[in-house]
Amino acid sequence: MGCRRTDCLSKPLSGLFAKLGSAVGSHPLFFFIIPIVVSAALGAGFVFLKENEDNDFESQFTPLKGPSKVTRALVKENFPYDDGLFSEERLYSTGRFASLIVVATNVLDSPALEELTRLNEKVLNITVDVRRLGFTDVCARVERACASNVILEIMTSRKTSISYPEHIHGSETVFLGSTLGGVTTDANGTVTSAQAVRLTYFLDSQEGSAEAAKLWLRRFKALMGEEPSSENVDVSYFTSKSKQDEINSHTTDGFPLFLITYAFAISFSVISCMRFDNVRNKVWVAVFGVISSGLAVVSSFGLMLYIGVPFVITVANSPFLILGIGLNNMFILVSDWQHSHVKASVPERMAHTYEEAVMSITITALTDVLKFFIGVMSDFPAVQSFCLYTATSIFFCYIYTVTFLGAFMAVNGKREAGNRHWLTCMEIPSDKAVDQPDFYNFCCVGGDYDEVTGAEKKKLASNFFKDCYGPFLVKSWVKGLVVLIYLVYLGHERFWVFQHPAGD
Repeated sequence: MGCRRTDCLSKPLSGLFAKLGSAVGSHPLFFFIIPIVVSAALGAGFVFLKENEDNDFESQFTPLKGPSKVTRALVKENFPYDDGLFSEERLYSTGRFASLIVVATNVLDSPALEELTRLNEKVLNITVDVRRLGFTDVCARVERACASNVILEIMTSRKTSISYPEHIHGSETVFLGSTLGGVTTDANGTVTSAQAVRLTYFLDSQEGSAEAAKLWLRRFKALMGEEPSSENVDVSYFTSKSKQDEINSHTTDGFPLFLITYAFAISFSVISCMRFDNVRNKVWVAVFGVISSGLAVVSSFGLMLYIGVPFVITVANSPFLILGIGLNNMFILVSDWQHSHVKASVPERMAHTYEEAVMSITITALTDVLKFFIGVMSDFPAVQSFCLYTATSIFFCYIYTVTFLGAFMAVNGKREAGNRHWLTCMEIPSDKAVDQPDFYNFCCVGGDYDEVTGAEKKKLASNFFKDCYGPFLVKSWVKGLVVLIYLVYLGHERFWVFQHPAGD
């Protein structure tokens, strides 16, 4: 016989969650300690953070099957590159290089040319690895000699006039359009002045020399950064790693803003759970709700690092999402706990809370995990890593909500059942004493509840949404107005989406 009721799935699941809540309420210590032990074990995966950190621009932020990569593979297959015969035109990518751009009134004049020659000598004499590796050890080679800056040879020889944009140097015709800038020529195409010149130092592109080239480029950047300003020329410099270095240097720029946001979210959750009643106060539940989210992040990130999933800077956004989901789960549990009968036993109250709350938490977790696992199919590795880390974090957040956070709620419930103070855990009276000052009654009295329903008294905000906002929202003219505003919003967004094509 088919299922004819709409609760044929939710009802048995709610009963199952009620049994789980009762078990958590009966044995909170077990459900509290196990997540901590698991988090400690998985958190050890952070020792592999540096090893798995990968913010490479091309490998992480470009599509795996993009046309450029397909075309490059085709070129590599049909036009193999000879590392011993360097050619800038035949490079599959930008290669490894350092570049100087020298600007002057006229770089062909003696003062500027002398400064240019000095800088070139300074670069060629750069050594790294305790002076064991110089430019000649890491340079790109043409028939065993380092690829040179032909433009500098042309400028310093000055045996003949320089023609532009092509110049005959020895037996070769050299294109100067990419090395000389701000050029002025006479009627014969001879250069009379030039405002800029670019020198490029290409390095060996083989994998075996990657580390040495990296050290050399780093030293080049440091040396140029220490170069004092000159009256004759202005010097700019960059390397093949400049774009990547800028990405790496700005990976932590947003952290202060994230810290402010985290602090705001945590403060809001704690303030929202505060009560004037010294027994019903839920401050510690809010605190452990945040801790629960933190344990979820530690466990999931540690697990991903254990198995070698790349840690990309985009993953740093994930903890804030998990914090939001964890706090939302906490608010749902607290709300349903407050609706339970205060005189019932802790296992009974936990059973009621889980029966009402965990079903919605489960549905939210399942849909969120599914969405992010679909994102793993993205063609961008950075998106894949972000979705994988986030989906795993949401899973752990769900598990720790119904175990770790639930266990602490049970412990907090036992404190409430004993009518104990939220801060000192000492038993306090539930009725105000007429012979005591107001300060005492404010700080040392608690345990009040709604004697009609047997549940905790509702907050002012809850009464507002129940008695004011809800009835207002279901009025016919309000519903029509809401639909109209939403349609206007959709139309406005649709217009601007087509006004800004992707990639602009």
